[in-house]
Amino acid sequence: MTTEVDDKPSEPELPLGPEAAPEAAPEAAIESRGPGDAEELHEATQTELQQLKEAARFVAPERAVQVLEALFFAAEKPLDLAALEDTTQFGKEVLQAALADLQKQYPPGGLRGVALMDLGGRWQLRTEPLVGAYVRRMLQVKPMRLTRAALETLAIIAYRQPITRPEMEDLRGVDCGAVTKALLERKLVRILGKKDEPGRPLLYGTSKEFLELFNLRDLTQLPTLREFQELSEESRKIVEEETPAAPKVAGLTALAHDPAVAERIAQASAESESALSQLESAMERAEQTTKVAAAVLSPPAPEPAAPAAAPADKKD
Repeated sequence: MTTEVDDKPSEPELPLGPEAAPEAAPEAAIESRGPGDAEELHEATQTELQQLKEAARFVAPERAVQVLEALFFAAEKPLDLAALEDTTQFGKEVLQAALADLQKQYPPGGLRGVALMDLGGRWQLRTEPLVGAYVRRMLQVKPMRLTRAALETLAIIAYRQPITRPEMEDLRGVDCGAVTKALLERKLVRILGKKDEPGRPLLYGTSKEFLELFNLRDLTQLPTLREFQELSEESRKIVEEETPAAPKVAGLTALAHDPAVAERIAQASAESESALSQLESAMERAEQTTKVAAAVLSPPAPEPAAPAAAPADKKD
């Protein structure tokens, strides 16, 4: 005797009491899933970290260079040695060797479009200044521009830091409150503390963003006064070379015998004489007009009549 069995799985009977609330089913499903998403993510992270630590023990120099190049390419901010060590699990010697290799491959002023900049113990891949205009046009961004007052104040702070606001104003001769506030908002200047003197004024100095903006490793890379003078002379030479040179004249004698110069001088003299004659004529007309107007406005007073002669006395 055969017994027919229904192929469909039997549905579990739900309790009919108050325990049959619909909220109970999702909670039971979550509990039956085992570890939560957060635990799974933590375990995956720990597993990946262990794998990176294991791989770091046998990393080849070429692989280390490849990893750092990818990190610098993806990073939005400069990375220091501690951040690189924590991310890669490489040793300091491996990282320093890879950094030195990358600096040779991406030197500032090289033939590549980007350069690895050393910003005071932090490194960042940056666009070469010569091709920066193309990148700004593509990204539709404007470079940071500072006013002359902001540049003067920033230069004073950079060379004289730590410095107080009254000392800045004494050097510039004007109030520096608004400019200093603007530099603080742009994070180019930071407050270092307070000076130990009456009033306890704030001390200002440059920030890491200042070094990043001007591609400086540290403040020792700021140009000295001698370098600034040499740079100014070099800039003047560049301007002179790029400016079309005027025809050279040996001296005043050669200048006097130059036909073009003589013609210009004669033309200028004729124009001056013509203008002088026109001015004299205009002055004469103005003087005549003034006399006529004076005669109309104030006519001459009538001459007084002669007194009548007294009658002669009759003689007896």
